[in-house]
This record gives sequence, C-alpha cells and structure tokens, in this order.
Amino acid sequence: MLKKSLSLLFSIMIFSSFAFSQGIHVGAKGGADMQKIDGNNFNNKFAFGYHFGGFVQLKLSSAFTLQPELYYSEVNFDTANNFSQTYQSIDISKIKFGYLNLPILLNINLSKKLALQAGPRFGILSKSNLSVKNQAKDAVKSGDIAMVGGVQVKLSSLYVYGRYQVGLNNINDAISTDKWKSQSLHIGVALKIF
Repeated sequence: MLKKSLSLLFSIMIFSSFAFSQGIHVGAKGGADMQKIDGNNFNNKFAFGYHFGGFVQLKLSSAFTLQPELYYSEVNFDTANNFSQTYQSIDISKIKFGYLNLPILLNINLSKKLALQAGPRFGILSKSNLSVKNQAKDAVKSGDIAMVGGVQVKLSSLYVYGRYQVGLNNINDAISTDKWKSQSLHIGVALKIF
C-alpha cells in the first residue's frame, strides 16, 4: 500500500513539473449563469442558474492560449401563458435544464492580465423535467451548440471571467415550427490549481 501511494505521489510530482515546464495549467471554476430561450412559448427574460467544473490551459505562444473546459450548468425557465396551449401534453410553468458543457476557447492574450476569449461550446442535455408524454419522447434535443465570446482577467492564480453565449441550433424536438434557441451570460471565477 505504501509503495503504491509513493508511486502515485511521485507520478503526480512528475506530471506537475512537466505541466509547469510545458505551459499546461489545470483549474476549477464556478459562477452564475443568466440564460433565456428565444421561442414563442417562453417569457422573454433571463433566468438565473449556476455552473461549476474545471478547465485546462495550453500555452500555444505568448499571444495565444487554448482553454478547453468541462462544466455542469443548470437553470429554471418560466414558460409563457400559451405554453400549455401549444404543447397540450405538457402542463408546466417552470422548465429545468441541466447541461454538461464543453467549450473549446482560444484566449487572445492582450496583456499578462487580460485576454479575449472566443470559440464553440458543445452542450449535452443531462437533466430536464420537460417531456412530451403522449409521444413518449423528450421535447428538448439532447445537444446544444453555441458560439462563445468574452473576456478573462487574471489576478495571480485567480481568474474572473464574463462571456456571452448564443445558441446556433434549434433545441426544440417536439414541434419543428417553434424554434428554441438559447442565449446566456456566463460570469464566474476560476482558480488555477497547478
């Protein structure tokens, strides 16, 4: 047991020293999401949610860093008055969505402390209280693709970020004539672990 523990500790130390020397950093992140769905059956307001997860930074040059992330986000939306008329098999006033998200961001380093961020985000639906009971299928597509743009401020090992994300695909899987597209403001803090 001691031998395995020492071997694991030694492996972590080797990986950490390699990561530092190669410009690879790993960290944790979390914060608030303000999301809305553009569609005829939703209130045209942002709803509050949360997100938490992690990130990896790969230094490409002094000007560019690749930052893939993996995080979970969840939000509750209010439906409009005509929602239950359009979707007669669904009688619900609040809709809950949970997504596992994978953005792949390019950081354009304007200085040592400030970076612009841009790239795609792929979301996989992991939780929803919305289903079309009579048709025995989900009303929401299992994937959401978005474009991301924002800024990130570096304060030593702490980062503060703000991003705008706009959905590119229709996430409504129940009625094709009613298009649902997501929008979100993604604000939070991240801590570089190593």
